[in-house]
Order: sequence, then structure tokens, then C-alpha cells
Amino acid sequence: MKTPVHLWLVGIVALLWNVGGAFDYLMTQLEVESYMALLTEAQRTYMAGRPVWFDAAWAFGVWGAVLGSVLLLARSRWATAAFGVALAGLAVSGLWSYALSTPRATEVMGNGIVMFTLLVAATLVGLLLYSRAMTERGVLR
Repeated sequence: MKTPVHLWLVGIVALLWNVGGAFDYLMTQLEVESYMALLTEAQRTYMAGRPVWFDAAWAFGVWGAVLGSVLLLARSRWATAAFGVALAGLAVSGLWSYALSTPRATEVMGNGIVMFTLLVAATLVGLLLYSRAMTERGVLR
């Protein structure tokens, strides 16, 4: 089956979006001072207090999304599973951020963090559904 143009557009935009998340993840995990300087002291303290399982979930979320984007461009049906892993990672990291952490993410990062998290979640759901539809149509194999 010929690859539809929209697959390339969706795949490229998805990859660029998710590479942005990967950049944030790497700069934060490596504690790059010029990047961390963009945070307030309270935000830096909050980030330093994350449990290991949060960082693991965040990694699955970020790298699952990047992998899903690459697999989508490679026309692999495994893109759907990768986006599913990314969504699960986001759900687990969100559990800590919005339910278990003290203080809550909104208290330290502001209310905009909720909107951003919802945007990321909606994007991942959309990419998961899109990749599943492309698999069902035989575009992804």
C-alpha cells in the first residue's frame, strides 16, 4: 500500500514534538545548569524530590513517544504499542505529580502545568488512535 502523505506529516510533527519532551527530560536528568536556571528555587527543590519510580515513568513516557514517532515514520505497527507505553508512563508520572507529591505540581509549577499535561495526554491518545487506524488500514505493517 502506498504511504499516505498525512502519515509523513503526522510522523514528522510527532517526532519534533516528542524530541522536545526528550530534550526537557535529558536537560533535567543531567541537571544542565543553564537549563535548570530557568526554574525557581522552589521548582528545583520539587524536581530534586521526585522518587525514582517517577523518573522511570517519565522516561517510559518520553522515550516511548519518541520511539512511537520513529516507528510511525518507519511504517511499523509497533508504533501503537510504543504510544501506549508513553501514555502509561505519563499516567504514572502524573499520579505522583498531581496526587502523591507534597507539594502538588500545581502549587510549585503553576496551574498551566495541568493544561500542558492534558495537551501531552491528548496528543498521545491521538497518536495512539492514529497509529492503530493506520495499522488497521494496512499502512503500518
